[in-house]
Amino acid sequence: MDRKQVFSVCGMCSVRCPIAVDVEDGRVATVFGNPHAAGLKGSLCARGAAGPGLLYDDERPQAPLIRTGERGEGKWRTATWDEALDYVADKLKDIKAEFGPEAMLLSDRGGPYMDLTRAFVRGFGSPNYCNHDTACARNVQHASLSIFGCGRKELVYDLKNARHVVLQSRNILEAINVKEVNDLLDARDAGCKLTVIDIRANVPAAKADHFFLIRPGTDYAFNLAVINVIVKEKLYNRKFVKEWIKDFDLLKEFIAPYTPEFAEQETGASAEAIRVFVRQFAKAAPSVVWHPGWMTARYGDSFHVCRTAYIINALMGAIGAKGGLPLSCKAGDVGRKGLKPLMELFPKPEKKRADGAGWAEGRTHFDGGPGLVNLAFEAIATDKPYPIRAYIAHRHDPLMAFPDPAAVKKLWEKLELIVAVTFTWSDTAWFADVVLPMSTYLERESIIASKGGLKPQFFLRQRAMQPRFDTRADWEIYAGLAKRLGIEHLAVDRPEEIWAKQLEGTGVNVEDFAAKGFVELAAKPTYKPVSFKTASGKIELLSEKLDKENVPSLPPYVSPAKPPKDQFRVTFGRCGLHTQGHTVNNPLLFELMPENVLWLNKARAKALGIEHMDLVEVTSSRGEGGQLHAYVTEFIHPEAVFMIHGFGHTLPVESRAKGRGVSDNDLMPGGLDNWDKGGGGICMQEHFVSVRRVEG
Repeated sequence: MDRKQVFSVCGMCSVRCPIAVDVEDGRVATVFGNPHAAGLKGSLCARGAAGPGLLYDDERPQAPLIRTGERGEGKWRTATWDEALDYVADKLKDIKAEFGPEAMLLSDRGGPYMDLTRAFVRGFGSPNYCNHDTACARNVQHASLSIFGCGRKELVYDLKNARHVVLQSRNILEAINVKEVNDLLDARDAGCKLTVIDIRANVPAAKADHFFLIRPGTDYAFNLAVINVIVKEKLYNRKFVKEWIKDFDLLKEFIAPYTPEFAEQETGASAEAIRVFVRQFAKAAPSVVWHPGWMTARYGDSFHVCRTAYIINALMGAIGAKGGLPLSCKAGDVGRKGLKPLMELFPKPEKKRADGAGWAEGRTHFDGGPGLVNLAFEAIATDKPYPIRAYIAHRHDPLMAFPDPAAVKKLWEKLELIVAVTFTWSDTAWFADVVLPMSTYLERESIIASKGGLKPQFFLRQRAMQPRFDTRADWEIYAGLAKRLGIEHLAVDRPEEIWAKQLEGTGVNVEDFAAKGFVELAAKPTYKPVSFKTASGKIELLSEKLDKENVPSLPPYVSPAKPPKDQFRVTFGRCGLHTQGHTVNNPLLFELMPENVLWLNKARAKALGIEHMDLVEVTSSRGEGGQLHAYVTEFIHPEAVFMIHGFGHTLPVESRAKGRGVSDNDLMPGGLDNWDKGGGGICMQEHFVSVRRVEG
């Protein structure tokens, strides 16, 4: 038997953990965590371990497909790669000739490999690259930019050395980053305290020293009360505040009314419990982490929840501190040269972004890098500031990720071309004109990526086996289009050609990845001195960019609306077994969790005549909905119901997932129009539903 081990990178979620793959006779046998990767301990989450289930699943796109019926009808013809790439390239050429290169939009999932897709978009001449982040972390990204002048990834969560961690808008033990989980659990073993703030008792809450089950939408009130206690009792790091925080006196004045007693009335958390927690938290400073959130597209004030989380970290002196939020190191910070960005091989496009991010009135404070894809969708419908006629969804499923999928489809009506580049079926792929099937991560190599942190590194995904079907790697797909569109720098035949461009001048060769799958750029962790990219060079509590757009940096708290009589606020989240919608049809993960359930407060369930695991119907204000089983529990706030995101599939090509559970985004009519003008995130938990027991 021919055996080998390949170092690669997981592709089952957006974390991309380093992996080792055992290959026997040309087939993947097992997948586990890369034993050389610090903090991973050779482990993977359930999703990562189910990678072979994706690889050997026959219910995924197996060859290029071109639509023959109406969009979404599911009528296709199988095409060769030459035929499919010619079709897409010819359409793009025609659209470019009539409307200009800016008429193409591409969105993806973001992450370490987006340099390829961004380079393709820029090489075509369009400014319109976007990612999924308005349905995820835009609020926390813009919060970081508004306070520190740098993005959220410029700060590291030093969980392993922390002495007290607060999880708010971050379910770290279910939306899993394996290294972060291991680091947190190691810290707990060493005496680190854990506090969880949520509307339900999630897995981290079961392990917490302090758990605050609060009313949905009141996180901002809770955080303001925490700052009130810190300031009133002088629990802040005076030296750090004096040296690094601008506008502290204005903060002191602003938070005066927001006492723990005020927070108790709003959140339901005991005022005394808040005080006890804050004092304990302050004792652990500066080795504290108040997580500012991961998926923060929730409420109308989630942007300010993120901002206040960062402010609390700053008051504790945790910014830059070991065990706190040290600044991330890039190659240049440790005396090395970083990868050459593929995007910089092409000139900057002449036109500005269609979504207005970074330049349009009311949007100058937004990061123009990945933009706001929901506003790009609006531009498709309005032709303002110019027409968009082609859309490429790369490993991205907006019809599952965003509220009100019918409204999203309506915005796409003027598109002359929709292309899905995907390794699984999705609602967006099913609605596309062309499906370009990407090989699974175990069947493809990718461009070299870099990772900042205390020890920055380059890492490489290697192909573990040849594709089972007529699928291609992402670089192959875009190289094929580049050859047809005259995008010379991406028109390559081998991945080594791209790798050579990236590694130019770095002192690193491709061969250097063979030993561990990654190349560390520093011998030991580096805690670099604090510095901030703001106008003042300090932490700015009042943002000039926000003020310019009439977005208050410290807005008064507004109590969230209560659900109408006999209704509930619909909330959703992740679990350790599934990644949004794309793993629900995975044969291994489906067997473990075939459908979602509706968390329902025990007292509210009793009033509705609903018992544990009864079949119930959940209905939006517009009448959409579906049926699923009720998970009756005391451990969810009575105003809310909760479900795991990603279920409710309807595609006939997904025999396992079809008809199982309910999709939360179907319960959000008009939700695409409700977005945070400060942070850019969609307000996805500002919707109310009715629940009734299904008789029979």
